[in-house]
Formats: sequence, C-alpha cells, structure tokens
Amino acid sequence: MAAVFTNSQQEIDAQMRSIIGRVATGPEYSKDLSFEESRAAMHYILHNQADPVQAGVYLIALRMKRETDDENGGSLQAILDETEQMVAEVDAVVDIAEPYDGYMRGAPVMAFLPALLAACGIPAVSHGLEEVGPKFGVTHRKVLRAAGADVNMSPQQAVAQINNSDAGWAYIDQAKFCQRLHDLVPLRKRIIKRPVLTTVEVLAKPICGKKTTHLMTGYVHKPYPPVYEKLAKLARFDSAVIVRGVEGGITPALNKPAKYFEYHGLDGPLTEIDITPQAAGIEQNHRCVPIPEQATQVQTVDGIEETVVDVEKLAQASAQFGLDALAGKPGPARDCLAYSAAIALQHLGKANSLNDGVNIANQAMASGAATRHFQLT
Repeated sequence: MAAVFTNSQQEIDAQMRSIIGRVATGPEYSKDLSFEESRAAMHYILHNQADPVQAGVYLIALRMKRETDDENGGSLQAILDETEQMVAEVDAVVDIAEPYDGYMRGAPVMAFLPALLAACGIPAVSHGLEEVGPKFGVTHRKVLRAAGADVNMSPQQAVAQINNSDAGWAYIDQAKFCQRLHDLVPLRKRIIKRPVLTTVEVLAKPICGKKTTHLMTGYVHKPYPPVYEKLAKLARFDSAVIVRGVEGGITPALNKPAKYFEYHGLDGPLTEIDITPQAAGIEQNHRCVPIPEQATQVQTVDGIEETVVDVEKLAQASAQFGLDALAGKPGPARDCLAYSAAIALQHLGKANSLNDGVNIANQAMASGAATRHFQLT
C-alpha cells in the first residue's frame, strides 16, 4: 500500500535538509537513514517536491556513504508505491530484470530470453528504458526495437500479449509503468555516479502472475546476492534466481565456471549453486557474444587512438544475433540464450539439470517455436 505523505512544502524542505545533513557528512560522520526516512526522501524526489540540487546531492551522498538495507528497501518501496502493477491471467510469470544502463562489452541477446521462455511454456516479461547512466549502453529496448518488436506497449497491452499463449511474453518500458521514475533520467545523467536507483529499479515488478511471480536478475560484485534477496522479498517475488553474469546481467560466462543464488518462498533461504558451461553441454571459447567489428570505430583523442563502441550499431547487430539464435543458428548467441533459459527452467523445476534445460531451450529454437513466439508481438 502506498504511503500517504501530507507534509507541507516547508516541512518537506526541512526534512530533506535534515536527511542530507546526516548522509552527506563524510565517511566518518555520516548517519544511516531508517526505512521510512529513505522512503520519504525518494517519494519527495519522485514527486518533484525536493529541489533538483537537493535530489542530486542526496543520491550521490547516499551512494558515497554506501546504502544500507533499510535505505535500499525504502527507496524501492517508494518506487513500488508509484508503479502501475498489473496481474496477468497466467499462473506464473518470470520477470527478467537486467541492468537498465545496458551493455558495452559484448553483444547482448537477453532481450530475446522472454520469448524463448514463453516457447518453453513459461510466460515472461522484461523491462527497461532507452538509455541511462552510468554506462549508456545497449538496452533491451534498443535491441527489441531494432528487431521489430513493439517497445511502447501500455501495461494493459503488455498483459494482453502475455495472456496470449501464442506469444506469452512482453517488454514494458519504465516510461509506461512508472512515469515519475522515468522522469528522473535527465537528473541521473547529470549526477554521473551510479545512484541507488540503479540497484532498485530492476525490482519494480510491473507485471505479476496470477499465482506466482519469479525474479531473474544478475550481479557482479560479491556482496550483492543477499542485497537482492532482501529487495526481492520486499517486492514479494515468490522466488528469485540471482546470476553472477557478464556485466551484471543474467548470462554466466560461456568459458568458465560461474554461480547463481536462489530462494524459493518468502521464508526460504538463499542458496548458492555452482555451475559450469560444460555441465550444460556448452563448449565456447568466448565469454559472451563478441562485439562485431562493424559496431566499433576508432577515434583519436589527444593523439591517442582508441576503439569505441557505436551503441546503435551494436544494438542492430545484437538484434540480428538474437533473431538468428531464436531460429536455431549455432553460436555464442544461441548458447547464451540456452544457458540462461536452462537456469530458469532448472530453478522452476521444469528441467532436471542444466543440460536438460539447454536441450529444452535448443529444441524450442530449432523447431521454430521460439521465433513464432517472438514474432507474435
């Protein structure tokens, strides 16, 4: 239930001054906020009741201090309060929560995972936005648009597409399910640093299943699995799988051992599971899908040449890699999709092993089912 904030502007200003005064006093003297204080601060920022300078200082100071579980949770709760959350007419939905700032070190293809999971009998949704810092990389929205999918569906349209068993998946943009949060993108570009929003926005949970909703997200840094566990349980995801993936996404490296963490049930423990691509029947020399040469260009800065990624060209290349993979074309893209799908299938009890899950996913691609589900958008 959304909190009711009835403070006057004068009271809001005083509260924000107090909050900033506590979180922005350096590494030795900064104080942590309570859940409700961080929820209130984020509410004021989302409702444009905090001065933009105050909002920027607050977000940077919170990051530099390092957010506590209560501060993460309060920030997420304020976002959940503003999210237009819909319930699909399917028993279960898998929520694919990849980093909203995208990818720059490989050609990302996980935008196609929801369609593949749908072809395996698991309705799925992904969400994101056009671009945001600090990475300003290739996002699900960019890849799906390049592949010809509708990236501007309303929540109602997205739910209808998930309800359609011939499709069974959807992408929904942050601008459609949480406009107030999306309105902060210009501020986030100006503050440069990675704010708490980057951590919590992926758990907004815009579409739920009629009975259960399952989170699939990724991480890089070791402390994050229990952080995401707490946030996922706050958002009331019935289960979660948290993958140590490339660039913080949900695809483990294809050429070395990896791990993921999972819980089942809001009272269930967080369990660590070690995996290898070989156990999934995958043999690759590449860590992920390599960036094609045509998506890069050489620039000279201060007399030094450096290779930079053209984001739009990489999005187009990623779209083609993903479409080819859905059609069963062998290669790193197909292996990335099959590997991540296998983790989801094993987590949900739809596959007996990773190898079994990869076989199920590969069959869905080879048979044309994955392509059919993707095209019905």
